Order: sequence, then C-alpha cells, then structure tokens
Amino acid sequence: MKILGFDTATPATAVAILDTATGATAAERDIPPRGERPRHTTALMAMIVAQLRSFDTDWGEIDRIAVGVGPGTFTGLRIGVATAQALARARDIPLVGVSTLQSLALGAAGAAGAGWGTAPPDVDAVVAVIDARRGEVFAAGWSLQDVSRPGAAARLAPRALAPEALAAELRGGGRSWLAVGDGAVEFRAALERSGAWIPEEDSDRNRVDAVVHCRLAAGLRPEAPDDVRPEYLRLPDAEISLRAARQQ
Repeated sequence: MKILGFDTATPATAVAILDTATGATAAERDIPPRGERPRHTTALMAMIVAQLRSFDTDWGEIDRIAVGVGPGTFTGLRIGVATAQALARARDIPLVGVSTLQSLALGAAGAAGAGWGTAPPDVDAVVAVIDARRGEVFAAGWSLQDVSRPGAAARLAPRALAPEALAAELRGGGRSWLAVGDGAVEFRAALERSGAWIPEEDSDRNRVDAVVHCRLAAGLRPEAPDDVRPEYLRLPDAEISLRAARQQ
C-alpha cells in the first residue's frame, strides 16, 4: 500500500510517501525561518507533486491519504485538511485523519523499531508539546508501549493548557517523560523542572515527520472526507480576541 501523508498543524509543512510493502519512503519538510509566516498555502501542493515525482509514482498508485488533524494553528489546519478532502474526493482515494500529537510523539520515541533512535534509558513515556501561542501549549502523552498503536488512548489526554499546568501534570504522573516539539523547546525551563527530558532545539525529534503519519494511517480506518475534521482544542485566536474585546 502506498500512502501519501502531510501535515500543516505547525509552522512547518511536512509531506511524505510510504510504501508499506517495501518500506521505501520519500519525504520533505519546509520550515520557515524564525519570525516568518508559515508557507503552507504556497508550499503544500508543490511539495506533494515533488514527492510523487521523487517516488516515481502517480495518483493512480496512491492507496491512502493521511493528513494531520492537529491540534495546531487554525489557518494551518484548515489548509491541510481542506487540501486532503479535496484530493480524496477528486482522486477517489481513501482518507485518514492522524493526530499530529501522536505522530510527533511516535517519531520522537523511536517506537516500532523504525530506526528513529531511542529515548534515554529511564524514560517510559513521551509527551508531544506544540506551541499554541498566547502562553499555552497543545499537549498529549503516551507510554512508550502505547504510542505506536494507531488510535491508542493517551495517558495524558490532548488538551490546551499553560506550560506550568503541563509541568504539574508531568510531575504527578508517576512516569519519566520525554517531552518533544516546539512547545517543549519554547517552555523548556518549566518542563525540565518537572523532570522531563527535552532534546536539543535542532533535534529532529522536535519536528513533525509525515512518514510517521503514513505509518499510523496504515493501521487506521479511512473515513468519508467530510468526517475528517481539524482538532482545534480551543477557539481560533481571532475569536478569542473578539470575545476579549466584547468583555472590555
């Protein structure tokens, strides 16, 4: 089975193709320089076409599309999910929504013997942390045994919360945590005080990998395109600002 996967939940645009029969992959990631806006609108389709060419395949050979459903930025998620829905309808390809947080956690943990490296020996759980702006993070955590299972229940359920609140959750969980993602890097001080281990800022463990989306999607049931929806976890920033203005 050949799976096309992509994600636009974070500032990066990630695209990959996986052939589950051979294990062959092709992948690309576009990361905007610090301070610049994400390039999802201009980069996504160009990267998809480039990866199809790189993999020497065409739409007729793609058996499944996997799209990251977040949580993440409102605009980014809307672009990614809308693109996936349109491609699934136009090409009549089954569509799967993948948790961006679980994919990030799985890629970092190096689960399923996929050769992505190993966590420190005392770590027994991994929490994915995405910077949600406004002083909050999106986070979810799994045991190392569970994170590789598609749709596995999280030990720390996906939510939006303050970094200090997340640190308190990690301290009280009775586990040794690997914390990854741009939110873990941004709020390193608070999370390290909880005892969490955080890779260096430039580590690939902190970045979404669309190949991992494909691996998870191989074990998930496809849905009707309209049923694949973004997982925002909180109101869009524009709506938050509007409500704050009304209260004032």
